Amino acid sequence: MRHPVILFLFCNQIHALNFRQEPGQDVFQEHPEASGTLMDDIFGSLITIDNQFFPGQTSEQMQQYSGSDTTHASASSVFKLNKLRFPEDDDLSDFTGLGPLYSGIVTFAHLPESNCFFDQEEAIDIAISGAPFDLGVSYNSGARFGPNGARQGSRRLGSGNNPIRGNNKSSKLRRLDPYHAGLKIVDCGDVPMTPFDSRIALNQLYRGQRAIHKHPSLNSTRYNQTRIVTLGGDHTITLMNLKSAFETFGEIDGLAVIHFDAHIDTWDPKVLGGGISDYASLNHGTFLHYATEAGYVSKNHSVHVGIRAPFISSDDERHDAEDCGFQTFTSKDIDIYGTRGIAKMIKKIVGDKKVYLTFDLDTFDVGLVNSGTLEAGGLSTREVLTILDGLEGIDLVGSDIVEVSTAPNTINSASTELLAAQVVDSLLGLMVVNDIP
Repeated sequence: MRHPVILFLFCNQIHALNFRQEPGQDVFQEHPEASGTLMDDIFGSLITIDNQFFPGQTSEQMQQYSGSDTTHASASSVFKLNKLRFPEDDDLSDFTGLGPLYSGIVTFAHLPESNCFFDQEEAIDIAISGAPFDLGVSYNSGARFGPNGARQGSRRLGSGNNPIRGNNKSSKLRRLDPYHAGLKIVDCGDVPMTPFDSRIALNQLYRGQRAIHKHPSLNSTRYNQTRIVTLGGDHTITLMNLKSAFETFGEIDGLAVIHFDAHIDTWDPKVLGGGISDYASLNHGTFLHYATEAGYVSKNHSVHVGIRAPFISSDDERHDAEDCGFQTFTSKDIDIYGTRGIAKMIKKIVGDKKVYLTFDLDTFDVGLVNSGTLEAGGLSTREVLTILDGLEGIDLVGSDIVEVSTAPNTINSASTELLAAQVVDSLLGLMVVNDIP
């Protein structure tokens, strides 16, 4: 087998030689200007040994450092004839652009960082914020690493139109690049949530969300304050997100909540909390009970999507529908009504109310992701993206992605990160499409 480097050099050498033939000569002749060592011709000054750094060395010693070998001169002619000119050694002007997508400090989709918690004079249209918290998980922890995981999964996002965004050619989403649509979107980093006391951690999250919501918008055509997409974190965090969003954008009867999840999360706190204490009763399966009780949720304008986990008690279904006011679409309803049919029904339920959308990663089927409490029989990637795009036109004032379990050395972390980022990308599309300057 011929060595590929030799083949490359040979083929390219054709373009660097004179095409003339004289008696007794080879067909190809080396260009008279081609000379020098292979390494010098290819890399030039990058590897050239400067005498000033090696004072007193003889020419033989210098040749030892430079690795001179004139037998390779003809093979490197193409490089010598196409010299690469490096910038001056102190010139860093090319460092100002975007580097490889896998490099750099990781913000979501390479968005600019902002000191959102303190510099509240800065105008921001949409903020990304992390909530690294998993003290409310009843089964499998690891979502404290979710904000970082979602950002890692977003490294190939941030520019260009997505050919599968929007469900038809007439959709505004089809022609949308949310990152360059005229709205200012920044990554605020994570709220510093203590891992030792959920009461303090959730209070920290509320104060962090409140601080971000106080920022004025910049180019928004519909909103005076900053909207937030939160990277979780277990689902308990949504209670604080909803509280701050309701105080900022909410109407007197609450926000319409679209809840993608395998579980209803309106469980009786005395049951899912184990009946141990009030402290234990607030967790990732009871937060919607408390949110409804507090008035953050608009009853009869809110909906579950993807439900398939068993109910804990016989009263759960009645409590969820009557006391909390949620309508429910199970994962099998997707097969019955289809993805676009489900999206239309969701839009009819929320109407023209302001909407908060919370997405639990366990909406996806069990083999696709890591999450706090996985359940079989979930949705596929295409089903989720089609339903989300079908919600185009809703008045989305806030959203989150939760239960992103990307703890170190866990299986499926890469796909979990990627799907979390893709959901956020869709949420940003929904938040931007009706608010383009």
